[in-house]
Amino acid sequence: MKAVVLDTDDHYRVAELDEPTPGPGQVAVRVAYAGIQWGDTMVRAGHFAVPRPYVPGFEASGHIVAVGAGVDARRIGEAVTALTTSGACAEVVLAPAVLASGIGGMSLRTAAGLGWGAPTAYDLINTVAQVRPGESVLIHAAAGSVGTFAAQFARLAGAGRIVGVAGTADRADYAAGFGYDRILLREEFPAGLGDERPDVILDPVGGPTRTAGLERLAVHGRLVAYGNLAPYEPVLADVNDLLMQGKSLLTYNSNLLGETHPERLADSARRALGLVADGEVRVDITAEYAFEDLAIAVRRLAEGTTWGKSVLRVA
Repeated sequence: MKAVVLDTDDHYRVAELDEPTPGPGQVAVRVAYAGIQWGDTMVRAGHFAVPRPYVPGFEASGHIVAVGAGVDARRIGEAVTALTTSGACAEVVLAPAVLASGIGGMSLRTAAGLGWGAPTAYDLINTVAQVRPGESVLIHAAAGSVGTFAAQFARLAGAGRIVGVAGTADRADYAAGFGYDRILLREEFPAGLGDERPDVILDPVGGPTRTAGLERLAVHGRLVAYGNLAPYEPVLADVNDLLMQGKSLLTYNSNLLGETHPERLADSARRALGLVADGEVRVDITAEYAFEDLAIAVRRLAEGTTWGKSVLRVA
């Protein structure tokens, strides 16, 4: 099979590899599209220790072509969106059967746009922060895949006000189409909030942004940390100070959840998929790349020149 390989010299190459065989609890998916996400930039930059040569790609859509022991053989031929630990940028990828969700009549291209972003955003709003009707929500990285999904899930949860934070004016304009009541530029946070104190803040940034967010939370507010786009500098929080205001600092790690409790992640993925299928949530694929152009796609994502969701066309 053909696969994109990230080699020891940090270059992507298209190579011929043996087709993988699914083990117990796994399925093999013939890939139509691979989703491109922030984790791909982290691998490329060397922040994730992976053996080289390495086949990148954490999410795919396609059809199941083989199953391992313990998996119902009737799933062969099923159209799915799959979450993987690697290897999606190839003609065939292995995935845990529980994390390969049937998509029914949804197009494979649209299904590739869900990836890890949809269940992550669903969990941030509904499972971790537990947004209640009338509450205000502030979402950093508002124009990204998670941010655009989270704004829509927050509205469905009954949020009374949704504020986004975006890095550039172009990204702010794009994010505005997903139901935000207001978009701040990154340099406007937190001063641009004025007297507003959000009930919920979704923060993949970290560093001073996280510290400022904790200070700006409303009484009984919840800040959910789910990434570190900023330099990995420690954020110190005084538990007694938080306690006096009823504030909470929470974390969410979808990758870890997929390892420890994949059935929970799968449930959220199915719920998000159902909302997309029903037309209540929109997937916006803003860029589609040819198989051999993964390097361009990852570079543009790292530079912040793309927003929404990018996919790699495999089949």
